[in-house]
Amino acid sequence: MPTSAAGSKRPWAASSARSPGFTLLELLVVLALIAVATAGVSLSLRDSADSALERDAERLAVLLETGRAQARASGLPVVWRTQDKSGQVQSFVFEGLPPPGLPQNWLTESTRAAPGSAITLGPEPLIEPQAVALSTPQSPGQRLWVVTDGLRPFKVQSTREKASP
Repeated sequence: MPTSAAGSKRPWAASSARSPGFTLLELLVVLALIAVATAGVSLSLRDSADSALERDAERLAVLLETGRAQARASGLPVVWRTQDKSGQVQSFVFEGLPPPGLPQNWLTESTRAAPGSAITLGPEPLIEPQAVALSTPQSPGQRLWVVTDGLRPFKVQSTREKASP
């Protein structure tokens, strides 16, 4: 029987004591944290074929501009061409550049340009309008074009139309 002596528990405090377990609010907070962490991980791991193709197209535009600048500086003609290695893996080469030259492989092995594609990069400061289409087997409907109107730098477009200002 409870007593009212100093230091003893009050009878009404025993009935209002918390039962063991979690409240609904605590469970909702934990679920929200798990959802946010899962979303962050899935977005950081996302690398679709579309983004890989876009990365390769942007890189090719920069490499073509670099080859164009080197052709103008050296006064020698430089030609970019696709090459087939072992029948399946396609790469490219910059003909006319001294060693070590520029990179010759795509960032993603699945990136493809039309077989036999060639772009003349110089040595003249003005070149004719040129374009090359890039695609990937993972997304056959998507095609990106690396184009120039001969005066402006190479840029990536979703259509073959000549580069606009």
